[in-house]
Amino acid sequence: MMTAPVGGAKHHQLLPSCSLIACAVALALPVTADAAGTRAGSTISNTATASFDTGGGAQTINSNTVDLRVDELLDVTVDSSDPADVPTTPGATNQLLTFSVTNNGNGEEAFALTTIANAGGDNYDPVVTQIYLDNGDGVFDAGADTPYAPGANDPVLDPDESIRIFVLATTPGTVVDGNRGIVSLNAAAKTGTGVPGAVYAGQGEGGGDAIVGTTGADGRDAGAYVVSAATVSLVKSAIIVDPFGGAEPVPGAEITYTITATVAGSGSVSGLAITDNIPTDTSYVAGSITLGGSGLTDAADADAGDYNGTRVNVTLGTVAGGQTRTVTFKTRIN
Repeated sequence: MMTAPVGGAKHHQLLPSCSLIACAVALALPVTADAAGTRAGSTISNTATASFDTGGGAQTINSNTVDLRVDELLDVTVDSSDPADVPTTPGATNQLLTFSVTNNGNGEEAFALTTIANAGGDNYDPVVTQIYLDNGDGVFDAGADTPYAPGANDPVLDPDESIRIFVLATTPGTVVDGNRGIVSLNAAAKTGTGVPGAVYAGQGEGGGDAIVGTTGADGRDAGAYVVSAATVSLVKSAIIVDPFGGAEPVPGAEITYTITATVAGSGSVSGLAITDNIPTDTSYVAGSITLGGSGLTDAADADAGDYNGTRVNVTLGTVAGGQTRTVTFKTRIN
């Protein structure tokens, strides 16, 4: 698990109170983290006028000009971009989760990224191996996207700017079908985080204060993996027909072997094949291989079965959970 830094290049002591303007802004904030509008560091100027007549004609005077510098609001949101849990398998590496980080503040801000994979509420802890910063095309490519190094290339975002973040993790080999593992991505403003309305004096863009917004300047969202695994069971049985119409294993009796492979789970298995050696003291009955009741040739050709003189082999390929495959072949007792 990666641990979250609590600040960065712009570390400062958090002041216990806020300025009059900062408090007014904090109280007026909506509950959602929308961009604050006017750019931090902008100057709001206002001059009043008064008109009057003292008997000698109308006159106008101006007041002094009041200039207010807009403080920086620190707000960030993190959103999972995956529409559903991401399928994984036991022991799988480089399993991808996708997030977006958005600067909802009104100034340019750098954000430190961390992950949490052991917060609970799931069945296992994914092992996060790397965070990547998207190159802008929205598609993960380890050769084109930038590996994230905390403190070295923290993403710097303008107001309302977003960046896509890719998180890669390994699934432990001990998980079972249906297990769920959660990873959260956290983005924290490098200027600082805290309770809404907290002030970092003089640390805002343009030299004003930086004010923590409704998100605490520390956004987080979770993505999840779900294990889609499969298991295979194999059951073999035999039926004997002797030369006298009975079922005794005497010389000349014919044995029909039935092998059933059952795949269970929500995943699938690939490269499934059934191989069975011809028992000692028996002889293979030519052309007797079947798959699902359909005959297969003995030659190693386009169909799934073959006999090489010592064993029967049937290739089943990829089989999804909930399906079975049945193979039969015959031998004769010598």
